[in-house]
Amino acid sequence: MAVEKLKWFEMNNLPIRYKLIIHFLLISILPSLGLAVLINWTVDQIIEKQVNENTLQIIGKVNGTLESYASNMQNISYFIAFDPGVKRFLLGGEENREDDHYEIRKFLQGFTTLYSEIAGILVVNNRGAYISNEMYARYPSNLTEETWYRAAVEGKGIFKIIGHPRGRNVTTHVNYKDDEVISVVRAILDPDTQNVLGVVLIDLKLRVIAETVKDVRLGKSGYLAVIDEYGENIYSPARPIIAKLPKEWFRDGNSGTFSKRVDGKKLQFIYRKSAFTNWTTVGVFSTNDSTMEVREIRFYVVSFVFFVCLVGIAASFYLSYSISRPIGQLMSFMRKAEQGDLAIRYRGDRMDEVGMLGQSFNKMLMQINKLISHAELQERQKREAELRSLQAHIKPHFLYNTLDTIQWMARKKGAEDVAEVVESLSRLFRIGLSKGNDMIPLEEEFAHIHSYLTIQKVRYREKLQYTLNMAPETRRLSVLKVILQPLVENAIYHGIKERRGPGHVWVEAGVSGGRLILRVGDDGAGIPEDRLKALRQSLQAVFPADDGKAMKHALSGYGIINVQARLKLTFGDAFGIHIDSEAGQGTTVTITHPIIADARPEQNEQG
Repeated sequence: MAVEKLKWFEMNNLPIRYKLIIHFLLISILPSLGLAVLINWTVDQIIEKQVNENTLQIIGKVNGTLESYASNMQNISYFIAFDPGVKRFLLGGEENREDDHYEIRKFLQGFTTLYSEIAGILVVNNRGAYISNEMYARYPSNLTEETWYRAAVEGKGIFKIIGHPRGRNVTTHVNYKDDEVISVVRAILDPDTQNVLGVVLIDLKLRVIAETVKDVRLGKSGYLAVIDEYGENIYSPARPIIAKLPKEWFRDGNSGTFSKRVDGKKLQFIYRKSAFTNWTTVGVFSTNDSTMEVREIRFYVVSFVFFVCLVGIAASFYLSYSISRPIGQLMSFMRKAEQGDLAIRYRGDRMDEVGMLGQSFNKMLMQINKLISHAELQERQKREAELRSLQAHIKPHFLYNTLDTIQWMARKKGAEDVAEVVESLSRLFRIGLSKGNDMIPLEEEFAHIHSYLTIQKVRYREKLQYTLNMAPETRRLSVLKVILQPLVENAIYHGIKERRGPGHVWVEAGVSGGRLILRVGDDGAGIPEDRLKALRQSLQAVFPADDGKAMKHALSGYGIINVQARLKLTFGDAFGIHIDSEAGQGTTVTITHPIIADARPEQNEQG
């Protein structure tokens, strides 16, 4: 059962229309689908690569700007540390008077005026006293115990960014919130003892960082965020996609990209660390935003594939229909021809293989009709011959009985010559009847010729001489009856009769080349060349394919053509008659007859 189902799906069992449709679809649609998948994958890769590269470039520029701000703060801190007034304040000598404090404030105010991103500068010595242009302590306490001061001391004179101030006792006159400033510190050391003389605290306005970052848009809803080395937000937009960026996500190298699903959204993260600020600038955007261009290209590709598939399917059906339709029509014609309608014809005017096949089909039907007509003609001629044979049997039988009576009457009255002639004539009719058989032994055929020549001898006396010669190996062979007598008759009437003086007729039988060869010859007048040519053409044209003119001519004309027709009807075209003749020299007619052994027991028939 499974094998039968498998066979049902075999390609060879499908109608040619379905095969063509499948082939056309495979040729047109599959490559289009493959090309679409390849384009989609390639575009996706290229767009993703370009987005990552562009985002990294933007982050690099932002980091550069932030590093520039940080570098300015570092330079300012150095510049303040080397100011003589600041040094005197830090050392706390007698010359440290109120006028110096005023000058220091003016000096610091110059920086805030020159650099608008500076929210305030505070210089505090190791005893807790401080000088600032914008900043002050909220309540009396020793500032050297503040976290930012200790962080600066730990830095040992190295500039350090400590991020948003948290819980410090320092504020500004503008009262910036902790999230609105970034603090940087630097300890001022005694160049001789390396002891900390004080610390410079500078607050950087977060606004300048926000202005640098906020205008950057990644995709439809993406943004840039900045976190410090501890994972604290330096900058984040007002409504971020993710509130806090874990620092663990950005430990792999100084830059990178990765994707994570957060709150059901697949987000793309691209980051780069700044070695100067130790800040990490992170680009956050939805992967759907990054694939907008991909979606647009994918839409065009899908539209193209849909169009190709639509056209491919329509073309497949049309082409398969245009090819299979004439084949189906031709099959319909063949079925009608199988059912017996041989008048059906293919009417198409195509010049392709189908048209040539249809033309061959028409030629085949014409040939079949011609063969059928020929077979019908042969059958009709055969029946007519049988009918004539039956009619001919009646008269010879009556004549045979009458002649037999005359023979006995002649012998009774002593007319032996008359009796001999009558006996020969009687034998002639008897062999002609042959009990209705078409085939007779060759001996009987020769006896028939002998009787005929005996009768003709009485008529022509010394003018006719004859010889009968039958090879021994031919005695038990069978031949068509009465095939020699018409030839002998022609030899006498058209050869010997037309000759001056006595003539000789001979009849021979022998075997050559696996065939029985019968020859009837005479030394009579012979046949003129033109007449011999016409006679040979008549023999060749016996039973042509399309008409029976030669047979009609044979039945009403020469007996030799009658014999030719009977031979070909019975044994085929390989057998028949051949004539050789020369005017004034005589004629020889050769019969090629198949060797047919006589199955009847050998006996002598006596009337």
